[in-house]
Amino acid sequence: MQMEIISSQQMLDAYSSVGMPLMYRHWSFGKHFLYQELLYRKAGRGLAYELVINSNPCIVYLMEENTMALQALVTAHAALGHNHFFKNNHLFRQWTDASAILSYLDFAKSYIARCEERHGVAAVEAILDSAHALMEQGVFRYRRPPKLSSERQREGIRERLEYEERSYNDLWRTLPRSKSGDNVGEKEPGTAERKKTLKLPEENLLYFLEKNSLVLEPWQREIIRIVRVVAQYFYPQRQTQVMNEGCATFVHYTLMNTLFDRGLISEGAMLEILRNHSNVIFQPAFDDPRFSGINPYALGLDMMQDIQRISTEPTAEDRDWFPDIAGNGNWRETLLDAWANHRDESFIRQYLSPALMRKWRFFILTDAASEPHYEVASIHNERGYEKIRAGLAHSYDIGASRPDIQVVDVDLLGDRQLRLEHKVKNGIMLEEANRDATLRHIRRLWGYEVSLAAIDAQTGGTLNERSTSQIGE
Repeated sequence: MQMEIISSQQMLDAYSSVGMPLMYRHWSFGKHFLYQELLYRKAGRGLAYELVINSNPCIVYLMEENTMALQALVTAHAALGHNHFFKNNHLFRQWTDASAILSYLDFAKSYIARCEERHGVAAVEAILDSAHALMEQGVFRYRRPPKLSSERQREGIRERLEYEERSYNDLWRTLPRSKSGDNVGEKEPGTAERKKTLKLPEENLLYFLEKNSLVLEPWQREIIRIVRVVAQYFYPQRQTQVMNEGCATFVHYTLMNTLFDRGLISEGAMLEILRNHSNVIFQPAFDDPRFSGINPYALGLDMMQDIQRISTEPTAEDRDWFPDIAGNGNWRETLLDAWANHRDESFIRQYLSPALMRKWRFFILTDAASEPHYEVASIHNERGYEKIRAGLAHSYDIGASRPDIQVVDVDLLGDRQLRLEHKVKNGIMLEEANRDATLRHIRRLWGYEVSLAAIDAQTGGTLNERSTSQIGE
């Protein structure tokens, strides 16, 4: 761990560069800095007590205005809680390289600065604008399989040919011809082979553009790669907000109380710590004007303290719902296992208990477009527990809440039109102005026509199709 005491101005600087100590230059960072500074100067929003960076060593920024009691609290929260989660959770271990991120950002900053000197600020800014617009679609959501060796590829070809020989039937020759005179499906093998060569469909749009665009220069491809690497680095954090903040809050609360019980913290310092802790976990009711959603600190802490209770003092209900952990007496190992192997969606689906649903008074609202009113579909009772837990877990699944847009086809030897598909879920379409603006950015990076088809995820039918020729430059 590396802890640094910084001023409020330095904290604002860190805000503007997405919390990283090194970052390339872009106008959006300055805009974000001015917005945060205005809120801070007018007392519209306070600054974070700390900021933690998933690197090796783990860097923790502590505000110089903090009292010593508060410094102890945020050190336990960030340097111990967040640091442990970063280093042990499977998503961070799989998708981030903490030992290399700072050196990579140093390279990115100097590389983009050299590009600005050589090609001009406007040219670099145009590429960054388009790449930033596609950051949400610039991540791999699943681990890609390793590239096959040449020997394994030859073996696969041999197996496929042997299968074709075994399954050949001369009756296929007698299939009727289509009106155009071509055999049915004659063009399909070419399309299938093209998609296989390009590894389509492809969910990572930035990756596909970086590798296959015919108009990008090498320095432009490298800039797209830089943005893509940064987007991938932050991808696990969006999936683990409840767990990450809950882990850090549970750690600081447990440690501070342990230190107080051992007489290492005075009563005055403990009162200050509890006041700040209470502010962090405050959860307004759903009908409170301050309500803006579920507080991840509060939900995460309650779930982890509930796991501690189930492991040590289970009820009969807990034994029915959690037979593997109820009464095992080892809450530390249970929490360590949960922190290492889950994300928010799976953590809630696995560990949210009926007791906690009753405490939070959870219920589910059904919002049908055809109905004039909301309907309370499930409440915290025996009939509603499973639905509430599944519904809350689903709301934290970013795969369900983020648009599913993939590259499905492009004929590099033909018209070179890039064809995208958006799988529409529950009838939720893309907002038209943002969709058209994003298509223009894709057109800039691809260099040729781009089309986006909205496909119903259940029926497979085409709802609409939009192309860059329809929206202009």
